[in-house]
This record gives sequence, structure tokens and C-alpha cells, in this order.
Amino acid sequence: MAAGELLSEADRLALDKTIRLAEQSCRFEFSVYVGPAEGDDTRAWATRLHNRLVAPARSVLVMVDPARRVIEVVTGGEVRRHLTDGEVELAVLAMSSEFADGNVLGGLQRGIAMLAEHARPQNTLHA
Repeated sequence: MAAGELLSEADRLALDKTIRLAEQSCRFEFSVYVGPAEGDDTRAWATRLHNRLVAPARSVLVMVDPARRVIEVVTGGEVRRHLTDGEVELAVLAMSSEFADGNVLGGLQRGIAMLAEHARPQNTLHA
């Protein structure tokens, strides 16, 4: 996780805890990058970061470029079976709202929690 100067050490620890809880909840891996995206295409940059992860098929990457006011969420193939584009959009809206109020940590925590909640496999009542 790269967090630049926007997050204090205490914020990073709190974000790490949020990520651990999210991963335990849905069994997918979460990564966060906060900083400048290289090049003009922020989606392509986020996708490249996601592809470098240890298990990209089972991973969610949240990339935030504060200077450009851009949030990109990249999900792996296995994650997309449980997490729809609409659910990702809701999490991005929630993060954007917190970021607009100057709450970077709260926005990341809220967005990651929402993504994990929606990505959690549903319990079935039949065998």
C-alpha cells in the first residue's frame, strides 16, 4: 500500500486493520494505492498495479489519485463473480463523499467495508 503524505502512521494502521477485517469477511485480498497515477489513463495504471498483485484473480485494488480526484477499483475474475459493477459504483460514491469532506481514511474504510460486504459469498440454505 502506498499512501503518500495523506495518511499518518496511525491512519495506516487503522487502514491495515480495515483491510484485514475485509479479507477475513469475504476471503478476497484487498490492496490500496493512494498517490499519483502514471500517465493519462488512470484506469490502465490501476489495472497494471492490480496485475502485479500476488493473486490478482482473487484481489481488489482501490487506487486513489487525490490530485486528479480519481478513484479506480479493479477486481479480479473470481471477485467479479460476487461483486457487481453497481456494487463497486456504490462503494466509489461512498468514498467520494467522504473524500469531499476531507476524510481520506474514513472514505477508504467505508469503501473497503462496502466492497467486502458485497463480495462475501452468500450462505445457502440448501445442500
